[in-house]
Amino acid sequence: MGKYFGTDGFRGEANVDLTVMHAYKVGRFLGNYYSKDNKPANIVIGKDTRRSSYMFEYSLVAGLTASGANAYLLHVTPTPSVSYVVRSEGFDCGIMISASHNPYYDNGIKIINGSGYKLEAEVENLIEAYIDSEVDNLPFATKENIGRTVDYAIGRHRYIGYLISLATRSFQDKKVGLDLANGASTTVAKGVFDALGAKTFVINSDPNGTNINKDCGSTHIEVLRKFVIENHLDVGFAYDGDADRCLAIDEKGNIIDGDLILYICGAYMKSRNDLVKNTVVTTIMSNMGLYEAFDKQGIRYEKTAVGDKYVYENMMANGYSIGGEQSGHIIFNKHATTGDGVLTSLKLMEVMLECKSTLSELHKEVTIFPQLLKNARVNDKKAVKEDPVVKEVIETVEKELKNEGRIIVRESGTEPVIRVMVEAKTEDLCKYHVNRVFQAMQDRGHIVG
Repeated sequence: MGKYFGTDGFRGEANVDLTVMHAYKVGRFLGNYYSKDNKPANIVIGKDTRRSSYMFEYSLVAGLTASGANAYLLHVTPTPSVSYVVRSEGFDCGIMISASHNPYYDNGIKIINGSGYKLEAEVENLIEAYIDSEVDNLPFATKENIGRTVDYAIGRHRYIGYLISLATRSFQDKKVGLDLANGASTTVAKGVFDALGAKTFVINSDPNGTNINKDCGSTHIEVLRKFVIENHLDVGFAYDGDADRCLAIDEKGNIIDGDLILYICGAYMKSRNDLVKNTVVTTIMSNMGLYEAFDKQGIRYEKTAVGDKYVYENMMANGYSIGGEQSGHIIFNKHATTGDGVLTSLKLMEVMLECKSTLSELHKEVTIFPQLLKNARVNDKKAVKEDPVVKEVIETVEKELKNEGRIIVRESGTEPVIRVMVEAKTEDLCKYHVNRVFQAMQDRGHIVG
């Protein structure tokens, strides 16, 4: 990770860690970098519903057009739609303004290359060097070479059409709940499900700039769970702020996280000979119960570092067809180059309809181990990881768990946060061991607040 760019772009509190000048300079650099041989770059921009997203959109546009590039605006739209438009319509790159599942006061700039993948680290390093340079050596466009701004809402509509085209059956008579997190999916998801014939019930679909992810969406799945149970729905889907994640609720109110989605879709794909090399890509955070279920099904799996970026790199290197994270980033390589929440919900609907089964039936073979993940906001992530007292406590927990559980302590790639995850035979053991690590961090003065 660089100074500004983490595992998922340049992210931070708006106008504190990530400022309008940062955004302007990102636009200036990209406009210059992708404009070649007197040909202006064409760059597409999407955003989520945060108050600051409009501010950053205009700052990026100013930088791009000042460097001679043309900016095409998708407006409020999911992150995967930017990737789709870039790769299907020949744009030089794409930019998504979003901090995903973070609170509204944070924001981020995700850059997608011309192939629809996350931007290469070497280019991110060049952007960082330009941001920190005291002298601006990039030329300004003048006269007719100044870039222009184009309303490109049609790109988002084409993405919606693409999603609809992927459905294998009508959703007629299926009662589906959608929690749109007051975020980017508000412009897409309901239209897709309505077009496919579902009886669509929507909550948290009225963004005001400050309510994105607030007590709603995939990070507060209990809200959708209550809604599905009370309204006797067949299934519910919850997205995060930029709609690249999806979690689900089955008809009985069970939470279907990314691990269960990987199992349901992986087993279905295997039954149809669509699971390339009989392998599903996971991260180190996936539950041990998932791996036991895969073993029973004879499905192979690989584990990567946390981050859909690493999942996709592994999938690309080996040709695998599905991979994802427990948090709900699921990548279907045949259809997308990023996690796509709405696509994931369509794929779960496909399995239910083709198998003529309820969602609860499809995951009944999986027994999930109790798992607790707790986040600590800290002063210095590196100092925590190198603290000998904290390390000793972690090593002690590892020894006590042995083969009956595990502990993972890792740095967030996008926030000043240390994540502590313990998996054990009981919930009480999970809480006990997580609290031991937290107490050590607290005693050593690492935790903020």
